[in-house]
Amino acid sequence: AWDGIWDVATRVDSLGWTAEFRIPFSQLRFAAAMDVTFGLAIARNLQRHTELITWPLYRMSKTGLSSQFGELTGLEDLASPKRAEVAPYLLTQNEPTGVAGTVGRRERVTLGGDLKYAVASNFTLNATVNPDFGQVEADPGQLNLSAFETFFPERRPFFVAGAGQFGFRINCFVVVDCNTGEGLFYSRRIGRSPLLAARYGDASSPTSTRILAAAKLTGRMPGGLSVGFLDALTDRVGGVAGQTMEPTTNYAVLRANQDYAGGQGSVGVMLTGVNRSLDQWTEHDMHRSAYSSGLDARRRFGRFEVSGSLMGSSVAGTPAAIAATQRNATHSYQRPDGNLVFDSTRTSLSGYSTELRFAKMSGTHLHFESGYARRSAGFEVNDIGFLQRADQQTWNTWAALQFNKPNQVFQRLNWNFNWWQFWTLDGLATDRAFNSNVHTQFNNRWWLHIGGTKRFGTTYCDRNCTRGGPALRIDPGFSPWGGIEGDTRQTVVPSFWVNYSRNDGGRSHFLNLNPQVMLKIAARFTTTFSANYSRNTDDSQWFGNPADSAGVTHYLFAALDQETLGVTWRLDYTFTPTMSFQWYANPFISKGSYRRVRELNNPRAANYDDRFQPYGDASVLANRPGFNVKQFRSNAVFRWEYRPGSALFLVWSQGRQDFAQQIGGKTFGGNFNDLFALPADNRFLVKMSYWFNR
Repeated sequence: AWDGIWDVATRVDSLGWTAEFRIPFSQLRFAAAMDVTFGLAIARNLQRHTELITWPLYRMSKTGLSSQFGELTGLEDLASPKRAEVAPYLLTQNEPTGVAGTVGRRERVTLGGDLKYAVASNFTLNATVNPDFGQVEADPGQLNLSAFETFFPERRPFFVAGAGQFGFRINCFVVVDCNTGEGLFYSRRIGRSPLLAARYGDASSPTSTRILAAAKLTGRMPGGLSVGFLDALTDRVGGVAGQTMEPTTNYAVLRANQDYAGGQGSVGVMLTGVNRSLDQWTEHDMHRSAYSSGLDARRRFGRFEVSGSLMGSSVAGTPAAIAATQRNATHSYQRPDGNLVFDSTRTSLSGYSTELRFAKMSGTHLHFESGYARRSAGFEVNDIGFLQRADQQTWNTWAALQFNKPNQVFQRLNWNFNWWQFWTLDGLATDRAFNSNVHTQFNNRWWLHIGGTKRFGTTYCDRNCTRGGPALRIDPGFSPWGGIEGDTRQTVVPSFWVNYSRNDGGRSHFLNLNPQVMLKIAARFTTTFSANYSRNTDDSQWFGNPADSAGVTHYLFAALDQETLGVTWRLDYTFTPTMSFQWYANPFISKGSYRRVRELNNPRAANYDDRFQPYGDASVLANRPGFNVKQFRSNAVFRWEYRPGSALFLVWSQGRQDFAQQIGGKTFGGNFNDLFALPADNRFLVKMSYWFNR
């Protein structure tokens, strides 16, 4: 995500096609010397042949990318590059007041800026003051009925640039493909939506926490030591009556990594810290402090690699805040049939996580990886990281057959085999499955993807199903999927994906259809339409955990019938190399109805029906028969780089949303009509920055 200031020009003449790139030395960090050597690689993608030409030759059978670079020599007597870049910005934003019962708008003017300073030839300081990321694309609409938080990728430029310097993944095996986003550092915690907005805020309250200032120092020493340090301070966010929705908070991250043996090995460390200025409104819901640390190492031996990590965490706060942490879905200390002991008087919580892998990293056809991971119940990093669950041990194994040499049938073919098993630390099996998938590109450049997952054996759901209740036995299930993708060289590029799953002995079904078409109307004009439709029949959807007059908790389940439809439209138009327009629109509808409410009876019974029994209070279904969620999010961004490094943004974002406690009788078409009849939250933004280089 390097975002340097550079220029390029192209020309087609009698000799062919030529591209000339100009990269100022000010955008590169190097020490002044009589003779400077740069690593260099050049790649050209010939789309009409789906062919990649590189210098030097890039071999897919080898590991690493930069390790295969060539060298650019002959650069003599280069002076040190300019040390400082400053890009102040002026922003004006027109937004609704959001005061209930009134219609009005307000104008907000903001000043801020970014700084890049070469502290040394190989260390760069990036800083931002009062940043605004209003030009960044909105997150897609979603309805999360699980107990776990949804992961959204980072899009803000300040945090995206150099993000690899601060990476420390958790549960990142090839089998799970690292898609969970779990790690010690999740930059979207900084500037998040106020945690207590639902309690102390209303429609007029801020939807995000203002970042007062942030800075990061990154660099690499000549001996192979890479260092990254980030610190950010966020402002207090007040509610309608002065209550605090989000306190003033400081976030800090330190990452260091030392290479050795010519890059064949490395040892790294990471430290994170969060400190909050809590008050009477926030001290019972948030940690006063949260710290984590990690040590990781890897060593390659030819085509093989051994790697591992050890992590620790500690959080502190009031007894109420630590009790809430123990009870949330990540930890579930209160589970009545578990070995963990819930302690309402604790003022701190600590834990550890460790992982070990062995892999074959390179080779012509066969690659594989096997790894073990273990996390204690008290491991908690969600103040600055991302973790879905603790109290888990996993064993993952992956193998792949790769055929990258074209033949008479295909251009390439990859066949993957995956097996995994998850347990709690006391040995309760929570998942056991085998997966195989094949990915083939034929000679007509179409792709075919086919795969499936078979879950087998006796396993238990100890988190998402009962939300703090006893573990529920899960019947084996099967989840096949498939997809096709068209030839990307053509004007019209279609694709279609289908996912299906069958669970609860055939009582629960899930079907997802995802068609998409990309239109390359011209070299500078592309647009993409996609739809995402799902039909979910879940016979064992969690419904609630009410307590009766005697204080007895009843763990309720219902049969859920749910339909979801989301549509995404993207448009990209490039006027010139320095002027572009992007449009993103995402209407989203999800509607569902509940029936047949039951309560838990014998959660570990072998027979599915014996796990539940009728629930006597029929009013629970009458009070919450279903739901109808409508959302619309869109961004239109015009960007003009009127001089190198200086940009003008014109942005229009719109949001509409509604939530009803019943499914309603309308079709998707009727719901979409109702969605666009809802009041719109329109925001208009003009942002102008100017780049100085000294």
